[in-house]
Amino acid sequence: MYRFYVDRDAVAGEDITLAGEDYNHIRNVLRMRAGEEITVCDGAGTDYLCRLSEFSKDCVRAKVLSQSGSRTELPVRLVLFQGMPKKDKLEFIIQKAVELGVSRVVPVMTRRTVVKLEEGGKEEKKRARFQAIARAAAMQSMRGIIPEVSSAMRFADAIKAAGELDAVVIPYERAEGIADTRAVLSGLVADGVRSVGIFIGPEGGFAEEEVALAVDAGAKCITLGHRILRTETAGLAVLALLMFAFER
Repeated sequence: MYRFYVDRDAVAGEDITLAGEDYNHIRNVLRMRAGEEITVCDGAGTDYLCRLSEFSKDCVRAKVLSQSGSRTELPVRLVLFQGMPKKDKLEFIIQKAVELGVSRVVPVMTRRTVVKLEEGGKEEKKRARFQAIARAAAMQSMRGIIPEVSSAMRFADAIKAAGELDAVVIPYERAEGIADTRAVLSGLVADGVRSVGIFIGPEGGFAEEEVALAVDAGAKCITLGHRILRTETAGLAVLALLMFAFER
């Protein structure tokens, strides 16, 4: 069944209005007609089974038949604190992280980050593009929410923000003991945590004092094995492990 995303304010009682690109796709690409059924997601975890009821010049109305919580969301909120990488790597990371179930992506400026933040307007335009990538990835993977891509944070601010989560892990190349890592990750499931932060360093990795700051704030250092993973690989590896561990 075809799936569409709308803002929550587009849901008015038993009616949902779809306009813009969605309207064009329904009418001119899919050539759907009144009486056919679609699924509409409000991007906040609720799915609506709808029947197309009325076409007008610039929108289509759909009648809500039933609603339910999305079945595609994990029972845990995963927040990726990604050390800002070079070039277009962040776009790739956002796309794949959304597919793996992340709830929020926070670009982080660290001591070894090479990329410099641009002035307000340019940076906001870039964030809007990142958010569009997250939306497209959510639609492709049939997510129940549209994950947020936050504005970039300084490392110390990111650590403070992560303090609101139930648990935080930080892969570090000097961490040892894969058995300890397995115990940490399985313990998150056993403890029933509802939110987990994952800190990933940029191309040059974290500075020792950054790891110490994270650990002092309660983060658990983990290892991803004997191989050194690229920044665009490490976060996805952790997300895949957590997705598998928490998937219902």
